[in-house]
Amino acid sequence: MRVLLVDDEEEFVVTLSERLGLRGMDADYATSADEALMKAQNQFYDVAVLDMRLPKMGGLAIRDALKGRHPDMKFLFLTGYGSEEDFNNVASLEGNSAYLVKPIDITTLIAKINELFTGKGGRNE
Repeated sequence: MRVLLVDDEEEFVVTLSERLGLRGMDADYATSADEALMKAQNQFYDVAVLDMRLPKMGGLAIRDALKGRHPDMKFLFLTGYGSEEDFNNVASLEGNSAYLVKPIDITTLIAKINELFTGKGGRNE
């Protein structure tokens, strides 16, 4: 399974990428929306893990751009600023997305990625 991690906190996504790699996932990362979109032009990802709040383009806008190119891609949103509105925007996409609030536990992250990949993902947290 290929995973794209997108967060403007470079140390965070580098660490997550390494930890997912140690657990058998092929993880790549980007620190901006532009970098994420460029990587997705050249590579297919099964799941994109997106920060909700990024400079210039947030997670939902990145999802919309990626979904147009890769309709089967699944999405997991992360935020340190969880809100009811953000959750409802993601939850309305039943089956294609999930939402976690930072700080995240690596075990929980992996479980959510696997749920999305196998089609059992959706609303929670």
